[in-house]
Amino acid sequence: MIEGYSLTEGMMACCVNPVQGTNKIGSIGMPLPDVQVRIVDADSGTTGMPAGEVGEMILRAPQYMAEYWNNPLETAETLRTHDGETWLHTGDLAYMDEDGYLFIVDRKKDLIKTSGFQVWPREIEEVISALPSVLEVGVAGVPDPVKGEVAKAWVVLKPGASATEDEVRAYCKERLAPYKVPARVEFRKELPKTMVGKILRRALASPERAAS
Repeated sequence: MIEGYSLTEGMMACCVNPVQGTNKIGSIGMPLPDVQVRIVDADSGTTGMPAGEVGEMILRAPQYMAEYWNNPLETAETLRTHDGETWLHTGDLAYMDEDGYLFIVDRKKDLIKTSGFQVWPREIEEVISALPSVLEVGVAGVPDPVKGEVAKAWVVLKPGASATEDEVRAYCKERLAPYKVPARVEFRKELPKTMVGKILRRALASPERAAS
């Protein structure tokens, strides 16, 4: 998302906040006139979700991608047929409000499922980022023998600042539901990122997932 525009792999802007009209905080705006957007259940990708309910954002537009290069399996997973039309499954978890404004919640692949509950890493990251001592944070799900998965936070502190795992978890307990509080907190000097500076959550969690 860049200054009110919603982008997805292999596409140009599909949603934008209206030049004249309401701009809602946190929203990527509304679909452009030639773009159709649906919110469907994240598991099957077929059942439409009511306004305000989170699901996967899928769309139809003249500018969407044709295929993944030399990757037919990924192409088939992303471009699917519904009601005789091809829809692009963005992998974004989102919801649409009663006025048709879209709100991105998180990435589907990053969703944490713990004891039957769904947890969005971004929600935890936003809470921990508000701590004055925290420079940056990444959250991902790691295997747990009882709960299936639990949230873990990797934290980089600001120069000269200090914090403990107990302090970070206590801060989260005051602001999050119990099942959303990270089970563990690990402090690092830096976090893995993409070339554009986005934290690689799966790279953080991959060693623990591989060891399980």
